[in-house]
Formats: sequence, structure tokens, C-alpha cells
Amino acid sequence: MTIRQQTRREILRAAAALTATASVGAVMRRAAAQGGAAQSRKIDAVLSQATDTKEVPGVVAVAANDRGVIYEGAFGTRNLAQGPAMTLDTIFRIASMTKAVTSVAAMQLVEQGRLQLDQPVGNILPELSAPQVLEGFDDSGAPRLRPAKRPITLRHLLTHTAGFAYPVWDEALGRYIKASGTPPGNTGKLASLRLPLVFDPGERWEYGINLDWAGRVVEAVSGLPLEVYFRQHIFAPLGMSDTDYAISAAQRSRLVSVHQRNEDGSLEPTEPKDPPWREFWSGGGGLNSTGRDYLVFLQMLLHQGRFNGAQLLRPQTVALMGQNQIGDIRAGILKTAVPETSNDVDFFPGMVCKWGLGYMISPQPGPNGRSAGSVTWAGVYNTYYWLDPQKRIAGVFMTQILPFADHKAVALYGEFESGIYGGLKAA
Repeated sequence: MTIRQQTRREILRAAAALTATASVGAVMRRAAAQGGAAQSRKIDAVLSQATDTKEVPGVVAVAANDRGVIYEGAFGTRNLAQGPAMTLDTIFRIASMTKAVTSVAAMQLVEQGRLQLDQPVGNILPELSAPQVLEGFDDSGAPRLRPAKRPITLRHLLTHTAGFAYPVWDEALGRYIKASGTPPGNTGKLASLRLPLVFDPGERWEYGINLDWAGRVVEAVSGLPLEVYFRQHIFAPLGMSDTDYAISAAQRSRLVSVHQRNEDGSLEPTEPKDPPWREFWSGGGGLNSTGRDYLVFLQMLLHQGRFNGAQLLRPQTVALMGQNQIGDIRAGILKTAVPETSNDVDFFPGMVCKWGLGYMISPQPGPNGRSAGSVTWAGVYNTYYWLDPQKRIAGVFMTQILPFADHKAVALYGEFESGIYGGLKAA
């Protein structure tokens, strides 16, 4: 009898405690929701003002934490001359944001034992079996080449330490392309990839066509064209139905226009010239996507390789991709050789950034809230993303402007990021 009375009292106390806890929890959740809503309105106001004043033509910005989407916004127009309004399903040319997708594909094959990070890729692609380094030009203007000191590995390709460059940020390579008659990279011709290195593999970092070659490695090992591999092993499992190289007529109706920033700061719609046919799809660029689709891709990485019921990578692989793979080498700084395509690039002045297996790493906390160890990169048309494993936040910011690293777009991206982290504090 005594035992039953005590048990009943304990049950009543426990029930009361649970009720109180639930009430407090409900209040906290309401407060967090209210704080988040208030912060979202602040972000809305910032993005809306930027498009109203034509600082950027239009923008889509989305973010998620480990529980789901925490912000979505679309403002401005897809085309300043003729509209229509920007929407959350607007399709963007994401350019070098393709590189992270190619890196995931390569790491899937590493997990399967079909690729090794430190094997010479010349064993897979004969075109890379005897790389040459551009040393300069003779008196007649002819390029001077020499054999590279060591072979190129997959790790070199994924970290931009193989020695390949882009002419946009390397004047000597641009001179080589003209002197040799090599087709430019936007022609879609395989011959455009047959470029010399500008330094020996592993000796420093320079942004270049490395991921184009990594994509060729994925094709050679998997036996699938890159676009098919992506669809089968990344996009379809994650439900990324608006991400692909070639898009349908219906999707093209949602495609945003590119805007060129003029010297006076004004913006003018323009259209990139696509080649009439392509010999290959680039592992380094060329995908079209939406903010929502690319956020799903980041959520997969945020959840250690698993999302929407699909396991794309093992947790230890995702962790490895976010670790410094270049030692004491500095990454992330680019000096323009073609100002109409890119400004100088240094997203974290004073910070010595590193590179993982697919993206840049900021080893120190960022100025807008992201944690040390966050990863990030971008596309040439001013599309950006970041992933913060410590605070469990991922964000995507998309506009469509040339040149790259547009000052107004980058500043707005920073305000968006700051607003997302401000929401965490408010919650």
C-alpha cells in the first residue's frame, strides 16, 4: 500500500514536471520562431533594398541548419531589361560551384577503391602521363616547356596544386593559348584542356582546370559520361531535379540572364555564348541549378554524406574533404588578368586560407559569423555557398553578374550570411 502511494505521488510529480517542461519548451520554441521570423524579415529588407536600388539585378538566397531550411528569399528580376521577377525556382549558371559536385563524384570512387588520391592520374588518362611545365617564352614569342618534376595525382587535381591555371588569372597562360592556337575554354573542345602546367605538381596553389581533368578521370573509371554519372549517383538520389548541364525548354524559361557591370557601376543584361556543340562536359563548371537544389547538395554534406534517404558518402570521407590537404601552402587569392571577367579575389583579407578535397577552408572564424573550419567556394557569375560544420549551417547566395567577385554582390552576400548567424543568436 505504501509503495503504491509513493509510486502514485512520483508519477504525479513526474507528470507535473513533464507538463512544465513541455510548456517551457513550447515557449522557447515560440520565442525561437518569433526571433527567426524577425531576423528573416531583416534579411528580406536587406536583399529587397539591394535589388530595388539595382545594386544587383536579382538574388536568390537560401540557408539551412541540421534540422532543415531556415531561410528562403527571392528578390529583384531575372533580367533588368525585360523581367520576369526572380523566384525561388529560378535557374542559375553555377559555373565553378560544379567543382564540389565533381569532387563528391571522385570521392565516391575513392571510397569504392576504384581511385586512389595519390596515384598518378597519368595511369588513367594517358594525356596526363607526361605533363609539361611552361617556363616562359623565347625571343620569338614561342613557349618554352620542360617536363614536370613529378606526376600529377588526384589529390593535386582536387586541391588545385597540380600546376594547371586559368588564363583569367594567369597572364602567361593566356599568352600561351594565343601563341599555340589552343581553343579557349568556352569552346567545349577537348583540345582546350591540353595546356601546360605553370608550376610543378604539389609546389603551390593556383586555381585552374584541375577539376575538368578530375571529371575526365571520373568518366574513365566509371565508364559513364560525367552528366550521366552525376544524374545517377548524385542528383537523382538527392532529388535535385533542376540541376544538370543541359536543361529543358521549360527549365530554360526559368533561366536567369547574366548582367555585366559597367565601369560606371550600372548593369547591362548580356548572354554568354554557348558553343553549338560540346566534345565534353566540364567537371570544373557548366552546371545549371537552383538555390534550393544546391542547398540540398550542401545539406547532404552537412549530414555527413546522407540526406533524403540517400547515402552518397561515408562520414569519414566528408570529414576528410573538409580538412586541409595542402599543408603550409596558401590558397584562395587570385589576381585578375581579364578585368571584364573577374576582379582580384581575396575573400578573407589577412587570413591564410587552405584547400580541402573540393573547396576552400577558412581556418579562422569569418567576419560574418561562420566558424573556423568552414568551407566555401563560388561561381564566376557571382554565385556563392558556404558550409559551417561546427555551427551546422549551410547557405547559398545566387545572383548573375560579371565580373566575378563583384564588390556589391560580395558585400550583399556578407550581409546575408551575417543575417543568418544573427538569427541563430536571436533563437
